[in-house]
Amino acid sequence: MKYGFDNEKYLKIQSEHIKQRIATFGDKLYLEFGGKLFDDYHASRVLPGFEPDSKLKMLMQMKDDAEIVIVISAVDIEKNKVRSDLGITYDVDVLRLRDEFMDRGLSVNSVVITHFNGQSSAEAYRKRLEGMGIKVYYHHTIEGYPHNVALIDSDEGFGKNDYVETSRPLVVVTAPGPGSGKMAVCLSQLYQENKRGVKAGYAKFETFPIWNLPLTHPVNLAYEAATADLEDVNMIDPFHLEAYGKTAVNYNRDVEIFPVMNALFEDIYGESPYKSPTDMGVNMAGFCISDDPVCREASLQEIIRRYYTAICNFADGKATENEVGKLKLLMKKAGITTDYRRSTVAARERMERSSVPTATAAIELEDGTILTAETSPLLGPSAALLLNALKHLAGIAHNVKLIPQTMIEPIQKTKVTYLHGKNPRLHTDEVLVAISMMSLLDENCKLALEQLPKLAGSQVHSTVMLSEVDRKSFKKLGVGLTCDPVKKLIVSRKEEEEI
Repeated sequence: MKYGFDNEKYLKIQSEHIKQRIATFGDKLYLEFGGKLFDDYHASRVLPGFEPDSKLKMLMQMKDDAEIVIVISAVDIEKNKVRSDLGITYDVDVLRLRDEFMDRGLSVNSVVITHFNGQSSAEAYRKRLEGMGIKVYYHHTIEGYPHNVALIDSDEGFGKNDYVETSRPLVVVTAPGPGSGKMAVCLSQLYQENKRGVKAGYAKFETFPIWNLPLTHPVNLAYEAATADLEDVNMIDPFHLEAYGKTAVNYNRDVEIFPVMNALFEDIYGESPYKSPTDMGVNMAGFCISDDPVCREASLQEIIRRYYTAICNFADGKATENEVGKLKLLMKKAGITTDYRRSTVAARERMERSSVPTATAAIELEDGTILTAETSPLLGPSAALLLNALKHLAGIAHNVKLIPQTMIEPIQKTKVTYLHGKNPRLHTDEVLVAISMMSLLDENCKLALEQLPKLAGSQVHSTVMLSEVDRKSFKKLGVGLTCDPVKKLIVSRKEEEEI
């Protein structure tokens, strides 16, 4: 896998700047962690070399002085919002995050339910958490937020929110995903702390958008693609430009909330320590890009991947036309179409060459090699493609059968006869289990298994939507996957038998 990001440098200089920011405030610092504290796979995809748990590693260095507050929106609870990367709802992820943090010795203070407006689902969730011994607080929807500064910065605004009791000098505010209301929680706490005579500060640990990269740099466009469902927009920070005469990239929600932040700080300190939303952030990622072309290429692939995810979700009724339209616009801004993705073109060309309608798939390996496969009576297109790729990487002839038919047929019988499945063909995970068993007796299978790490960074496209099992298998292998929004090919019984 080609790397374009120096993770060790990032850990060093990012940690230094966080410690400097903590030192600038007095009694307490509320540190909003944008993105994910760990499992930050978006960052690792667009900045190859970035480790998904980098933020957590830095926090662990300060764990004795830190406590964590987890934020979830009542709106997301009500609509059962799902983390697309993990396939679990936000309310379930709150508990997963809490367990992960506590297992690492971090103090988890409480859960704050934001955007609360009497939703019964949020009330039920609060009772569930309190039944587990977890402290829960409500933060309410404020009319006119974030523009009505006079109301927000008053007892009728932030003053109506529950005060979150904390005890350590560093309070880390995180959430399962974007749009949860982390910043509003921090601002509300600043207001509440000031009422209690505590001089608290605020800073934001955000990776994207990267402020010192151009607005249309693919890394920043990929961030906009990742938040297309939130309708976030990257923009030039007007406050930074006015204060320093320099261009910096930020996004609309931070720019919109900055006047509120300024008003709060002026109320607490008499003046604001920040002149722009960019000043609020502690983001050194842009200084750690070691190979810009590698990061650009990875980000372009990510934009296309997000587009395919959106159109497949749209086919399932899980995305809107606006989301799909925005991603089309971002591809246009980046100067690319789906044909930029070589695996997509190869998969469709393989399908066009087939004598009967059939699902196909293609992979582009890290060295640029393109391999294709199609559905067979024994294997689905992704499973067949995986076998082709492993044989290629291991230098095994294409006509060598790694899994004998006599081994596949009993698996198919179990799937259809005993488990009452409709698809007898093997999935990617079943193929890997079969190869693993064969590796005890067959050197080719053993050699093929040893190639799995080399698939990381490869790009796969399928002409049909793959099963959740196949999608998860590719993800675990570090393979970028896209699918056409086709659930099943419509073929005749005769054509199905020929396939």
